[in-house]
Amino acid sequence: MTQQDFLALSEGARRLESDGFGPKVLALADGTMIKLFRRKRLISSAALFPYASRFARNAQKLHQLGIPAPVVIQVARIDGMARDMVHYRPLPGETLRELLEAGLAAERLQALKAQFTRFVIRLHDAGVYFRSLHLGNVVLTPEGELGLIDFSDLRVYPWRLGSYLRARNMRRLQGIDREREWFDRAVVLAAARKRRGGH
Repeated sequence: MTQQDFLALSEGARRLESDGFGPKVLALADGTMIKLFRRKRLISSAALFPYASRFARNAQKLHQLGIPAPVVIQVARIDGMARDMVHYRPLPGETLRELLEAGLAAERLQALKAQFTRFVIRLHDAGVYFRSLHLGNVVLTPEGELGLIDFSDLRVYPWRLGSYLRARNMRRLQGIDREREWFDRAVVLAAARKRRGGH
């Protein structure tokens, strides 16, 4: 994609996220979004398999597993900007972090925590290892389902995750204030042992 084509596509867009190098996430007037990826190092795996392509691949894999995720429209390299982009329809709903910050009744909070624990087990059983799993990347859809966003570093194995990867996957959540209690670690690890034992 030429830089002119990108500027035409993103005309009037609202900047949702940026860093010192420029915009990272744009909301377009039609409700779709653009996520921009910058290659941080000259020699990098991103040169062969850009993060935008990883995002698109992971979105497809999640859809195949029946897990709600954004719908990718287009992946492109923007000539003259040293950026890769993914243009997509966002997953409707609110992140669990947004719901937590908005304040929830105790009963609703407990129900969501239980739902999130089941969701984590479902991901692990499906072979999904998501290093950036946290409440800001999990969306509660209008249909009441949990889905994922911002998953460029996600990996899907062709087998269920074992106890080691499940525990490793939960460490990020355990290090975030107010989010470490959102899942029952014992239940998640017990599910791994149960699956391994074939019960």
